[in-house]
Amino acid sequence: MTEETTDQWRGWRAATRAALYGPGGFYRRPEGPAGHFRTSVHASPLFAEAVARLLCRVDDALGRPGRLDFVDMAAGRGELVTGVLAALPADVLPRVRACAVELAERPLGLDDQVEWLPEPPGGLTGLLFANEWLDNVPLDVAEVDEDGVPRTVLVRRDGAERLGDPVGGDEADWLARWWPLPPEEGLRAEIGLPRDEAWAGAVAALDRGLAVAVDYAHSRETRPLFGTLTGFRAGRETAPVPDGKRDITAHVALDACAARSAALAERQGRVLRQRDALRALGIVGARPPLALASAQPAAYVRALASAGEAAELTAPGGLGDFGWLLQPVGTANPLDITDAPDARA
Repeated sequence: MTEETTDQWRGWRAATRAALYGPGGFYRRPEGPAGHFRTSVHASPLFAEAVARLLCRVDDALGRPGRLDFVDMAAGRGELVTGVLAALPADVLPRVRACAVELAERPLGLDDQVEWLPEPPGGLTGLLFANEWLDNVPLDVAEVDEDGVPRTVLVRRDGAERLGDPVGGDEADWLARWWPLPPEEGLRAEIGLPRDEAWAGAVAALDRGLAVAVDYAHSRETRPLFGTLTGFRAGRETAPVPDGKRDITAHVALDACAARSAALAERQGRVLRQRDALRALGIVGARPPLALASAQPAAYVRALASAGEAAELTAPGGLGDFGWLLQPVGTANPLDITDAPDARA
């Protein structure tokens, strides 16, 4: 790394893009994301089974089309799409066109049925599922200066920061609508406009079906005062240094993404908490009856392990607090839970 490159000042969006997706970037490393952090996909095969059930509900809502698309956005090493295909009923699987969208190289041993693409194809009929994708869409960070003016935060590759120009244009408009900053020095916000645009692009790939984004999220009423930008490396949270050796992530303003996709799809999406969405898909986390322990000990142990995994996926304060943004396109929402409140951070 040359001195010039190391000392380059640029916005967090450009720095994160290079650190995550550039040559030798974090998401191009051979160990993949699973080598550094654990998502719902890695926590339990129950998650993929729930997504497979959701795909079947979409299939029913669409009238069982001749081709049923399943798109796994930010597919990592193909863990989710592999689990979904394994969990599908025999009468559904032959109609499924499975696509994994990922910038890293196709992993060895992935099922030949899975297409490996850098972006989703158009004309989709089915389910587009984005698990922890939007939190890694790079964005710029704003910080209020001593005069009460939000300025773009510039960063070097070693993580050092300084303030740049005042935020202007579309980014200023986004802040005013979705993350208004009081004129207090040091307050920060992550400008989610690139994520709104990325999500709108993903939704636009659907002709008919459902797009789902799953991420840690916050709403306009609960934005954190100093933002959420952070790093992860080898299973631990770290400082957000854009050196290509760690993940750079920030929680997602799913309400802003929902507004953008609703305008595009001409149908209102909804944000649920993961625990409510998974329970509607049969992931409940209930302990098996003790009577099973004496009648069928092996079955009891399996059921107990499954209940523990389900509890982790739906736990308050953990994975259960993830937001699920469900955006139907040309069909009704197949996961319309009438008694669950919209997600709040």
